[in-house]
Amino acid sequence: MNTIKKIQNWYMSNCDGEWEHQYGVKIETLDNPGWSVEVDLNKTKYENKSFTEINIDNGDEDWIRCRVSDKKFLGDGDPNKLKQILKIFIDYSEK
Repeated sequence: MNTIKKIQNWYMSNCDGEWEHQYGVKIETLDNPGWSVEVDLNKTKYENKSFTEINIDNGDEDWIRCRVSDKKFLGDGDPNKLKQILKIFIDYSEK
C-alpha cells in the first residue's frame, strides 16, 4: 500500500465523530524552503508512544528532522523529503 493511502487510513481510523473536530494532520510548506508535517497523537493509541528523534543535516538541500513533542509527531525537511517524512510517521505508527 502506498504512503498516501496509509496516511489516509491512519486518519480515518482515528475519526470517531469527535477526534477530527479538534485534531488531525497538517502538511504545510516552509519558507527555507521545505515541508512541515504535524500529526496530532492526542486521543489516539500513539499519544504516549516513544519516538527516537531523527535529525539529519547535510546542508540546505538535504535535511530532515522528525520528533514527537506534546503528543504530536512533527516532521520537517527539505523540498524533497515530504514522502520520507510521511513514511517515517507510518513506520512509527505501524510498530
